[in-house]
Amino acid sequence: MSIQELKQAVTQLPSKDLARFREWFDEFEAQVWDKQFETDAKSGKLEKISEQALNNYRAGKAKEL
Repeated sequence: MSIQELKQAVTQLPSKDLARFREWFDEFEAQVWDKQFETDAKSGKLEKISEQALNNYRAGKAKEL
């Protein structure tokens, strides 16, 4: 199925089914993001970013949320 076909199918969903689809897609997207984050963390891609964040925090360049 092409992206265009998927778009067309989604636009034709009844509102109840669209809500269920959105819930499913949100969960699916979160799982994909979690896998990518885990892969990046294991490969060391996040080391530079985390080191910079810690340095900024230690230098007082962070603010409480």
